[in-house]
Amino acid sequence: MLETLFVKDFAIVGAAEIAFGDGLTVVTGETGAGKSLLVDALLLLAGNRADAGVVRHGCERAELIAQFSLADAPAAQAWLAAEEFDEDGACQLRRVIRSEGSSRAWINGRPATLVQMQALGERLIEIHGQHEHQALLGRNHQLALVDAYGDHAAALAQVGSLTARWRELDAQMHALDGGEDNSERIAMLDHQLAELDRHALSAAELAALDENHRHLANAGQLMQGSSAVAELLDGDSEFAALRAINRAQNELARLAEVDPRLTPARELLDAAGIQLGEANALIARYRDGLELDPERLAETEAQIARLHELARKHRVPMAELKVQADSLRGEVESLRGAGERLIVLGRERERIGAEYADAAKILTRLRSATARKLSTDVSALMGELGMAGGRFEATLEHLEESVPDAQGLERVEFLVSANPGQPPRALRKVASGGELSRISLAIEVAALGLDDVGTMVFDEVDSGIGGAVAEVVGLKLRRLGEKRQVLCVTHLPQVAAQAHAHLQVAKSTDGKETEISIHALDARSRRDEIARMLGGVEVTRETLAHAKQMLEAGSRRSATGN
Repeated sequence: MLETLFVKDFAIVGAAEIAFGDGLTVVTGETGAGKSLLVDALLLLAGNRADAGVVRHGCERAELIAQFSLADAPAAQAWLAAEEFDEDGACQLRRVIRSEGSSRAWINGRPATLVQMQALGERLIEIHGQHEHQALLGRNHQLALVDAYGDHAAALAQVGSLTARWRELDAQMHALDGGEDNSERIAMLDHQLAELDRHALSAAELAALDENHRHLANAGQLMQGSSAVAELLDGDSEFAALRAINRAQNELARLAEVDPRLTPARELLDAAGIQLGEANALIARYRDGLELDPERLAETEAQIARLHELARKHRVPMAELKVQADSLRGEVESLRGAGERLIVLGRERERIGAEYADAAKILTRLRSATARKLSTDVSALMGELGMAGGRFEATLEHLEESVPDAQGLERVEFLVSANPGQPPRALRKVASGGELSRISLAIEVAALGLDDVGTMVFDEVDSGIGGAVAEVVGLKLRRLGEKRQVLCVTHLPQVAAQAHAHLQVAKSTDGKETEISIHALDARSRRDEIARMLGGVEVTRETLAHAKQMLEAGSRRSATGN
């Protein structure tokens, strides 16, 4: 429930804070006084887009704040908790619109997006505008209204889920059966797979091939180099390392006999001689094992070239050719099993189709019962709204579609006959704007209160009616106010007299600036306002008396529940 609304520098409002209570609250005022500004403020707090034009002239920004009670709003409480905006049961929406056109929003003091404001606003407040009846002309809206009126959400969700599954299976079948000939694709893949199986190497095998290629390609350099090293170690030259170290060993052995302190040095030279000898033997064996093999080198280079070609052909690195082969093998197996898979998918699609048909028939039965009840309720309300003998029919039109539809097997068309003896015609073809407005109002009244939104706002939806019909509209809104919080902007005294609370919007100017003020009316000022609405410019004693009678009648109805 909306508790308070604060607006500052909004349009022609300087600053105002309005408190709201239970029941029906009406907002009245002179034509052009700005009665609908409260509705505009609530629309912006509910996530509607804003422009710089809503900022009061000469001000930097407009600020809007609404405080809601969540006592009867479980859906809003759950949403706040899920989005981590919950704050000890509080619910405050704040919006700031700057003069250059930018805006910011907060929920319980935390920054929020407009999408989040819209999602929360849908759970807190329901706004019916002056021209909302135009939406009723759309057939999709008519179908949605019937489903909402009959609470078909579960049945509709089941139909939608089965439709989505059927279409998913159908798409899979088309993917398997709608491309190029599978036999040709399999033959091509078999050829590619055989080629990969012959030549592709694992990462370890590829590393070994690379090492072998380097060995063969550099065999001449290795033979020449190892021979040169062997010559340095034990060649004919007197400078060969083994000969030089042998001379040093003999000399140190003779000197160590004179001075034993040289013995460790001699032992180190002995060890070095052994190491050099082993190195020389190893190099000799390596050199003797080397041979130039141009044929093997050519074969290795040809193998590497084939691998490069395969990598380019399949657009993968050489090291991933084995992985590519496994991928192609999986595709071949999948294509060879496509026939069997098509049979399995076809059976599943047939089963889902049968389940859809059953679910759609259940939805059809529910819609048929709901359409009859809605037709009866709206026809009765049309009579109360000054269209005696008028008739409303919500008709179902069966679709001839051969595939499942998420909306079910039918569409809805609203038909009306405004006068006795006239055949019903499509609502969208009703010529009279006044008739359309009243018929639409009857549909809205019949469908009111279908959800758990705690606050409902009506912005002059009673335009184009008057007299006894206006009184009936006021009674309907008052009764709705017994169950929900209702805020109604109206120009009709018959509606205003039914309210539990009354706000007056007044516009004033000093010749330079224009400003509006919003006041909660007491019993006396409320009588004066209704008298103004009845009598126009001149308010007489008779008008005041009439206004008093209307208020007393409204109070009696409230006390008796009529």
